Amino acid sequence: MFKALMTAMKSAGMTPRISDTERQALEAGTVWLEGELFSGNPDWQRILETGYPQLSQEEQAFIDGPAEELCRMVDNWGIKMRRGIPDDMLAFLREHRFFGMAIPKRYGGLEFSAVAKSTIKAKVGALNVALYNWVSIPSSLGPAELIKHYGTEAQKEHYLPKLAVGDYYPCFGLTEPTAGSDATSIRAEAVAFRDDDGETRLRLNFRKRYITMAPVANLVSLACQVYDPDNLLGRGVHPGITIVLLHKGTPGLSIGDWHHPMGVHLPNGPILGQDVVVGVDQVVGGQEGIGRGWPMLVECLATGRCISLPAIAIGPMKALADSTGAYSMVREQFGIPIGEMEGVRERVARLAAFSYLFDAARVTTCAAVDAGEKPAVISALLKYTATEAGRQAAIDAMDVFGGKGIQEGPNNFVADAYINMPIAITVEGANILTRTLIGFGQGAVRGHPHALSLTQALESDDVPAFRGALVRWVGHFAASGLRALVRGLTRGWSTRAPVSGPVAGYYRKLSWASARFAFLTNLLLFTVGPALKARGKLSGRMADVLAWMYLGTCTLRRFEAEGRQAADLPLVHWALQHALGEIQRGFDGVYANLDVPVIGALFRTLGRLWLRVNPIGSTVDDRLDVACAQAVQHPGEQRDRLLAHSFCAPESSRGAGALNRAFRLTAESRTTVVSVEQAARKRLIPRGTFAEMLAHAEQAGLVSATEAARAREAAAARLAACEVDAFSAEDYVAQANMGPDSAITKVAA
Repeated sequence: MFKALMTAMKSAGMTPRISDTERQALEAGTVWLEGELFSGNPDWQRILETGYPQLSQEEQAFIDGPAEELCRMVDNWGIKMRRGIPDDMLAFLREHRFFGMAIPKRYGGLEFSAVAKSTIKAKVGALNVALYNWVSIPSSLGPAELIKHYGTEAQKEHYLPKLAVGDYYPCFGLTEPTAGSDATSIRAEAVAFRDDDGETRLRLNFRKRYITMAPVANLVSLACQVYDPDNLLGRGVHPGITIVLLHKGTPGLSIGDWHHPMGVHLPNGPILGQDVVVGVDQVVGGQEGIGRGWPMLVECLATGRCISLPAIAIGPMKALADSTGAYSMVREQFGIPIGEMEGVRERVARLAAFSYLFDAARVTTCAAVDAGEKPAVISALLKYTATEAGRQAAIDAMDVFGGKGIQEGPNNFVADAYINMPIAITVEGANILTRTLIGFGQGAVRGHPHALSLTQALESDDVPAFRGALVRWVGHFAASGLRALVRGLTRGWSTRAPVSGPVAGYYRKLSWASARFAFLTNLLLFTVGPALKARGKLSGRMADVLAWMYLGTCTLRRFEAEGRQAADLPLVHWALQHALGEIQRGFDGVYANLDVPVIGALFRTLGRLWLRVNPIGSTVDDRLDVACAQAVQHPGEQRDRLLAHSFCAPESSRGAGALNRAFRLTAESRTTVVSVEQAARKRLIPRGTFAEMLAHAEQAGLVSATEAARAREAAAARLAACEVDAFSAEDYVAQANMGPDSAITKVAA
């Protein structure tokens, strides 16, 4: 019976065909919390026991010391004008081994945790994208990570110490004109041949583009397809994707030209190769590394994708929450701070809540990496959602800053985040691809408790394994359907929350969402099947549901780990209400577009009606905006905790520093301002401008001379913080005519 069923399923094309590269991607990494969410019945006690770490003393000292000092050296406008990182800053990076964060101590590196690397990258990335890339790339996907995990001992001994101190500065060559999101279609070719001395060597020809840090790098890890017509390497004619190390100056290698992404200084450019000849010892892993490049890449991405790209989104997000919250109280219109207007307050509240939510996800996911997990699906979803939220954060900040946000110059410290965010959205898997192909497409096979084992049994014609997997899957299908029905009817109250109190209901609703998600996953795999690969919008909506269940879970995990801070409850409520609203929207989109016969009609009609009558979530309660916005609008312990590890510009500096000074003085003089306004309302002093009323109040003895002086100082600081830059005609034209020149910093060959 089961043999016939296997044959029928294959003939009907009911199972996906998994290529070798897809199989390697599926096998890379581990099933982590996504497995709980795919199960339909998350074990909340187990989830709450997952790590939520603190930085080590050494890591905290580095962040408070060298990382803080580095941030104080940054002159954004100067970097933009000269299109380069100053030599003293580059020397500082080398001296303090920023390039060795991922390298083991035995090779001269810092060997920091994933949480620490992410925190440092977020701190630096909030200030300058070029500096972020200088700091980030050496500990991202590239030579250091590849050699550390897969290199020969000789490669580790030679390269890692020099990478740690910046003697070698790396880049990774993957993308080509015909291979972007479809990285496996690379055409870079390495042909094996035997030279005159009888040595087996590789002759490479390639054309790479969009390679971050290529213009300043002197070491390239290059992905190529090996072609071995005479089987000299013993791996067949087409061994597969291989990673080769190339040194700047190698004959035939052309490196050093620049692209100009988004008009910002970000070292990025093409790498070309014509008849570049290297030995097999320059393959990562040596002879054993031939054809193993793709597993190397997907395994590194399984962990690395949750470190660098979320950091460059979440770091600026927190910095924007900081500056926008401050500016909303410093800038006044219609006689009140603009942050007290509901429209502005809505944007500030979202910035604060997003900062809490996504920093929770960043730390939770990095902690999993430090615990030995390789969360391939979760890291992809975190990269996608964090960068999309970063884009929204940049838009919100620009809207609040208004004219000040669009005038370039030393006083503008928000526009760069708005300009840079599309870069983060594009790299390491464009978000469109990540959402529509990886998040649910890969997750459904990898995270589902039985899908992968069933597929493997079908591929190997293993009838007993197929029978067991199918029986278990059918049982899971029935259980998830019944569970979804019961939890829907009881609105989650049929499940037990692991905690009591004001957040308990969110655990129940996430359990309800997980049950419905598991049921829909089973339904889609059985009805739509392999066609899910082409149904990007459908799988994208399921990916959204999975992502927001995870983000909501991380928010609750943070709230528990930090001791249930009562002041943070509005942020938690905002984050969970937003997450549940996104989950509801995702489910509604799936129901509305499920076009399989009969079942689809039921979901599009009765199913959608039930969703609307009995929703999991809707919109965020407007009343939460006040408390969420105030978390970043007023100095205090909560603000410091929310913005922890962010750089605070010194008050003596331009731009953000001037705003920080105005923010502090405004808060310190707030009592005086209120006293003057109350005196005017009681007609104890005549009405007029604030300066006039303050003078009358001082004369009447209603405020002291010290208080009046501080209020005047605050008023002057507010005006200075709202100033923008103006340039002479000569300077303006000179800036417009700037191009790449000798001021660009490069690493020597």
